Amino acid sequence: MTKTLNARTLSLVAGGSYWVIFLAAIFANFFVLEALIADPLSTVHQHHGLVRAGILAFLITVVFDVIVAWSLNELFKEHPLSALSTLFRMMHAAIMGVAIFALPGILTLASGEEILQQVSIFNTIWLLGLFFFGIHIVLLGIIVSRIRFIDLLLMAAGAMYMLDTVAHFLLPDYTEYASIFLAFVAIPSILGEMSFAIWLLMKGGK
Repeated sequence: MTKTLNARTLSLVAGGSYWVIFLAAIFANFFVLEALIADPLSTVHQHHGLVRAGILAFLITVVFDVIVAWSLNELFKEHPLSALSTLFRMMHAAIMGVAIFALPGILTLASGEEILQQVSIFNTIWLLGLFFFGIHIVLLGIIVSRIRFIDLLLMAAGAMYMLDTVAHFLLPDYTEYASIFLAFVAIPSILGEMSFAIWLLMKGGK
């Protein structure tokens, strides 16, 4: 009885944390980073609070990434790949934490070029982290192989995360294919991770 309750609690923690990450990442990426890229000087000088909130949102994603890593490891600790999967997610969280260091400094910069350079540094470091996140997602798909369809979506998403990172560095004309890679990453990632988060909240640990 206690074991089942613990598993259910861990599943709820993981599922709830996933949704915190989703919401924080959507805000930080689409409301803050996109604004910085579109109009860096105006965003920094006229919307200080928005930029600071975006940085905080990214920090929140790192904190809850660690919580997800821990809770999934505890939930599936009997699987031989669980610890390895957790380590790769922790690597992603650590690299993301390093990437965030590039953002606070933009609040004091006076030129759009300098601001965009810092955003580019953040994105590049984060991109490296997503390679390890991709490995985690592939392993997670294997771990949850009994959850049909979701497991395949997770493995596909993980493979595309890794492929996208490699393509960024190996293809000199990557920008010409960026929208295609984005779609290949986003579709299985959104469907797979959101479906898994819903499964955790609705059925996980029961």
